[in-house]
Amino acid sequence: MAWILFGAFIALVLLRVPISIAIGAATVLTFLTSDFSNALQIIPQQMLEGVNKASLTAVPFFIMAGNLMNATGVTERIFAFANSLVGHMKAGLAQVNVLSSMIFAGISGAAVADCAGLGAIEIKAMRERGYKPDFAAAITVASSVIGPLIPPSIGLVIYAFLAQQSIERMFLAGLVPGILVGLSLMIYVRIRAEFQDFPTQPRATAREVAYTAWHGLAALFAPAIILGSILLGFVTATEAGVLASIYCIGLGLWYRELTWASFIKALSETAMMTAVIMIIIAFSIAMGWLLAIEQTPQKLADWTFSLTQDKNVFLALMLIFIILVGCVVEGVPAKLILVPTLLPIIDAYGIDRVHFGIIIQLGLLIGIATPPMGIGLYIVAEVGHVKFEKVTMAVLPMLVPLFAVLILLTYIPQISTFLPDLILGSP
Repeated sequence: MAWILFGAFIALVLLRVPISIAIGAATVLTFLTSDFSNALQIIPQQMLEGVNKASLTAVPFFIMAGNLMNATGVTERIFAFANSLVGHMKAGLAQVNVLSSMIFAGISGAAVADCAGLGAIEIKAMRERGYKPDFAAAITVASSVIGPLIPPSIGLVIYAFLAQQSIERMFLAGLVPGILVGLSLMIYVRIRAEFQDFPTQPRATAREVAYTAWHGLAALFAPAIILGSILLGFVTATEAGVLASIYCIGLGLWYRELTWASFIKALSETAMMTAVIMIIIAFSIAMGWLLAIEQTPQKLADWTFSLTQDKNVFLALMLIFIILVGCVVEGVPAKLILVPTLLPIIDAYGIDRVHFGIIIQLGLLIGIATPPMGIGLYIVAEVGHVKFEKVTMAVLPMLVPLFAVLILLTYIPQISTFLPDLILGSP
């Protein structure tokens, strides 16, 4: 049955069928061609049980927080503050682009929100200053990878649910890797600026820095409030999603930029995105149940272990596999398919599940900036009015620092695990 399931899914993806429909259709087809006579009762039951989890309630609220930020002018204030800090450096607006993504990540945690919200502002500003549109779009999509690593993160919430790990532990594990990704891109931009003539701008005065900091102060405090409230025990990670949304509504009212129309639009976009994600999760749970009945994860673990018992060799093979999957399947559905299947293999090799969560998170995230299916490439091409082919060519060298950080995180697990172990203790 596993061959029918994956064969049908891959065929539908190659035919450009939406992921949510592809997963559902492949699952239903496999059930109907199997020995399960009551397939039409099993599928809905597994779907409903799969999404009826308290930990998943954080997902729509973090999505809503990102949409509200884009609707209330918070993104513009973040960009202005980052520009006053590093805009004077060589390739200054490219550095601003990366730093803005790091700040924005602490509130939204969604790469798509970063591309669509900050991306429109960043690309427009870079084009006006004389940067090539394809470079501006490429650095925007590359820096959006930071968002789902630095807490809060929708992707890490879903992984914690699948791997039965603490959301707080996963959030802490993503903090240092997210900062490393941002620093690697800033170093790349700085090195490239030595060999290419980028536009420059005057250093901001202390008064200008203070002005942008003051006007964006409430937005800049948001990451500290959200993460701090979790670590101090005031709220759970799930409740932090509600806190993030309420805080963003408060910002919109404080800045007097949240209108009834923009609020309704943010709610509508949140509902649509949440519905798609939940449908994918529901069908994936049914798919996972079918694979578990067939003992596919255990069989795959035994087969993998027979190939090599060397953990380092396995990690290298797994990285290649995850990156290839990330090139054609989006992060959330890919995680929902891969994690339940790979967990028995991970456990067999003695790999920490928190460490693995960061590996698969970043590996699949790189996929949003990788052709041919990278959703981030399509978004920045649309908001930046740049040809998709040009963005694709411009982003390729920027993948080098991302891959370098991924390899570093893979073979030095302490980068991901030391902070949650330090604050929360060893599991």
